[in-house]
Amino acid sequence: MTSPSSLSPASEDAIRSRPVVRLKPKAEARAIRHGFPWVYADELVTDRRTQGLAPGALAVLEDGERRPLGLVTVNTRSKIIARMLDRDPEAEIGEAWFAARISRALALRERLFATPHYRLTHAEADGLPGVVIDRFGDAAVVQPNAAWAEALLEPLVAALKAVTGVVHVVKNGTGRARGLEGLAEETLLLAGQIDAPVPVPMNGATYMADLLGGQKTGLFYDQRPNHAFAARLAKGARVLDVFSHVGGFALAALAGGAESALAVDASATALGLAARGAEVSGLGARFATRSGDAFEVLEALGAEGAQFDLVICDPPAFAPAKPALEAGLRAYERLARLAAPLVAPGGYLGLCSCSHAADLAAFRNASARGIGRGGRRGQLLHTGFAGPDHPMLPQLAESGYLKALFFRLDG
Repeated sequence: MTSPSSLSPASEDAIRSRPVVRLKPKAEARAIRHGFPWVYADELVTDRRTQGLAPGALAVLEDGERRPLGLVTVNTRSKIIARMLDRDPEAEIGEAWFAARISRALALRERLFATPHYRLTHAEADGLPGVVIDRFGDAAVVQPNAAWAEALLEPLVAALKAVTGVVHVVKNGTGRARGLEGLAEETLLLAGQIDAPVPVPMNGATYMADLLGGQKTGLFYDQRPNHAFAARLAKGARVLDVFSHVGGFALAALAGGAESALAVDASATALGLAARGAEVSGLGARFATRSGDAFEVLEALGAEGAQFDLVICDPPAFAPAKPALEAGLRAYERLARLAAPLVAPGGYLGLCSCSHAADLAAFRNASARGIGRGGRRGQLLHTGFAGPDHPMLPQLAESGYLKALFFRLDG
């Protein structure tokens, strides 16, 4: 870390020209120095000058002894009041800066994937706090989930187009994260033209992603390795995919040789896209859908005496934050309790959680309780996480949110 005494006069002038925000004297600067990217509101001195900064403003962060820690973006409306952008307090945040970050992220994805279909930037883990970009061939969906990214969206998109060559760019400004930043919800086409769902090859199937009207960015790339593991269990199997979205586990299972797959989701629109994906993939004859509340459908299937060789439940976040943790864990337990009896003897049950607040141990315990309450016992075969295009920042537990548990149930 550069100390004030080692800065040149010109560098000191450059830093002084920017607003300065300072950690409280007792705030722990060590975590920031070691890579933690956030400063919480109760850790920062919020004097009148700091309170006057516009949401997303850039400022130099100093520790309690006035030593610069780096360049941050400030939003006094958010509990995460400052996010680290660059360890260099002199960094210029413009198109060239974005291009360097995106180029680094692109190099990793091009090494990992044969086609340009992946999460291109995973927010803090790729050095772009709050910025998610999913790529769909020559199209991309940008989620600017922090005020600074909203303010600098133009150079961000310019850099994205220049580095990757994408032509069509969508801004997806929806979701809980934007609300916490005080940002309005909106979805806009920023470049090019998109007038139909986009086909995405993945795990031997073709998924149809609605980039303008679908959930989140239109497709969940994070489950790709877990889809692949489920497909290994699916050969010759009858598959039930609950919270299927646009085909999720069902299409991967069919591509892996499943006898049949039933996709369940509350959204008839999403299931329509799943059916189109099945047809395009040549799997339509073995694919069926059932629209409705997942818990109600599971109860109905149980009453019907339905049995499947592989059942997978991939719900939305039941515990998106700590206040919802207990209720969320009860929901995961209930889901396992209803799903377990539908698994044929010796069959498999996959349970997933994308809840930040529910760690792996808590989710695993809730799932095991539910399986037991459903009258079944089993062995845990595999624990899966998000794919490598969703890297985790080691210092930030929230960047590793996805858990997938696969059980083999007894007779």
